[in-house]
Amino acid sequence: MVIEEDTRQQAGKHEAKHRAFQEMGVEVLRSKLAFGDYCLPPRVAVDTKASIMEIAGNLCGSQKETARVREEMKLARACGSVLIFLIEVGKYKQPADLIGESFRLKSGKVVEGIQLYRAMETCAARYGCRFEFCPPSEAGRRVMELLRGDGNGE
Repeated sequence: MVIEEDTRQQAGKHEAKHRAFQEMGVEVLRSKLAFGDYCLPPRVAVDTKASIMEIAGNLCGSQKETARVREEMKLARACGSVLIFLIEVGKYKQPADLIGESFRLKSGKVVEGIQLYRAMETCAARYGCRFEFCPPSEAGRRVMELLRGDGNGE
């Protein structure tokens, strides 16, 4: 199990709690919390992407970028959270719609749609994340549906 501890908790002042957490097999992740000192991670987290190019860069771009996103997906899984990538484009409805397309990243690298589709499928299988698409005009509503769990977010 993973719990979050507020970064404003003074370091070194809570060692007894930390030992107890360790004995219980609880991992402590320090993060700035809006309120409270400890909390459980959310069950659902939504990461919005403004374009196909953004998610293509995250999953098929530089090694540094793909490693960063992979670590984010691993952490979400370890915390028991479902990470949903919501890509704000109206042209595509599902990852399979990317097949047959190609995308040029800012770096000049061309990512084939089949490569991006396979990367999404691999990430979904390995880390339990999901990839959804919606028009930008519907993104706010969709984020709330996913967070509330009334849009298959849980």
